[in-house]
Amino acid sequence: MKTFKDVMEGLKVIGAGTATIALAGAAVGIGKIFSSLIHSVARSVALMEAIALFALMMAFLILFVF
Repeated sequence: MKTFKDVMEGLKVIGAGTATIALAGAAVGIGKIFSSLIHSVARSVALMEAIALFALMMAFLILFVF
């Protein structure tokens, strides 16, 4: 006979599996975003320069704020 503790352990495993599936979907979405970014940078050199300057600005902002 299963106790309440056994049922709760089973539900924890089911919850962990559901969260893993959800995070896998989010990872696919982020991968698509970065994939399109890489494709657009490969087509336009000016975009690459703008993104590099933006990244440098964000790096300095993070460095001095935190």
